Amino acid sequence: MPSTTTRVNSIDGIRGWSLFGILLANLLIFQYGIFGKDEIAYFDLSSGNLFSYYFTKIFIEGAFMPIFTFIFGYSLILMKNSLERKQLRVKWHLFRRFIVLMVFGLLHSIFLWEGDILFLYGLMGIFLLLFVNRKPKTLLIWAVILFSIITAGSFFNSGEDFELTSAEKMATYLDETMTAYSTGTYGEIKDHRNNEDPMELDGGEAAFMLLLMPILLSPLFLFGMYAAHRKWLLDPLKEKRTYWIGILLFIPLGLFLKNAHYLGSLPDMAETGGIILSLGYISLFAFAYTKLHAHPLLTAFENVGKLSLTNYITQTVICTFIFYGYGLGLFGKLGATGGIILGIAIFSLQVVGSTLYLKYFNQGPLEKLMRVFVYLRISSSRGK
Repeated sequence: MPSTTTRVNSIDGIRGWSLFGILLANLLIFQYGIFGKDEIAYFDLSSGNLFSYYFTKIFIEGAFMPIFTFIFGYSLILMKNSLERKQLRVKWHLFRRFIVLMVFGLLHSIFLWEGDILFLYGLMGIFLLLFVNRKPKTLLIWAVILFSIITAGSFFNSGEDFELTSAEKMATYLDETMTAYSTGTYGEIKDHRNNEDPMELDGGEAAFMLLLMPILLSPLFLFGMYAAHRKWLLDPLKEKRTYWIGILLFIPLGLFLKNAHYLGSLPDMAETGGIILSLGYISLFAFAYTKLHAHPLLTAFENVGKLSLTNYITQTVICTFIFYGYGLGLFGKLGATGGIILGIAIFSLQVVGSTLYLKYFNQGPLEKLMRVFVYLRISSSRGK
């Protein structure tokens, strides 16, 4: 039987691994904007920066957030089991947790950055309450059904209408974004972020897209819940063969599907490919535990993963200061290669900070704040 330590470390390690990839992908948004990252010709990158840009698009973007999504679903079952052992009301405590997460996300998106995922995860968590007491087989069936719907949708979504009708508006928007983000004050950047939209969605369209997102994200959430029920990832040595299959099957297949649209004649299956690729990356990281158990590198990812909420918000604070006008104003100037180097540097600092912090505290500051709102009581995070 695997030890409790192995169980916790493997999940925290994968969570930290996903945060590293999310940071590298988000650096495209931090320095080019949430729409600008897909209109990279506007920024006239050098050949070296273009290589780094496409490396990020091909291997990283869209593949690490699904890992975090999978772990979110996995952790939901762990939390459910913990609440049941404490004889607490499971759905009520989880509901409060997801509401608090949505509030954090709303504040994050309004006052700091447009690339927030916390609000969406909170909304997704509320949706998942419908499945929290379902049998593992039911979770797997629904995960497959929703994944199939997403895959089928790839054949009907070319994105051409947006490209044909919005080119001039997009160029104007990118000009305004470049000016606001690189030289603007905090107030000017906040106003641009919250009020300018090149897609010009009305309230009804925005609400529909918001309600649609839980369906698009749900396959990995549900699969994570299924994996927790089946106790996957808890005994790396026992599951070694499974990880090898995942690496050899899901990584090449995911990379092909995720980037098939670059070949021109194939449909855009980036969403499907990203999900499949994420399963390959999960297998790869889990396999590392069969060879490098207790290795300092794995411990580094684990420590960041234990403080995931605090580290995620900290990444925003650091990067917005570096790229926005109220800080260093490097928006659109650093380049994709510099962004990767910066991402490695920031994550390395987070490894050091998280490791030192966990020597004295059991919970991160934002994790502790969330716990206060969820359990409606204040408890010490000391105890090391």
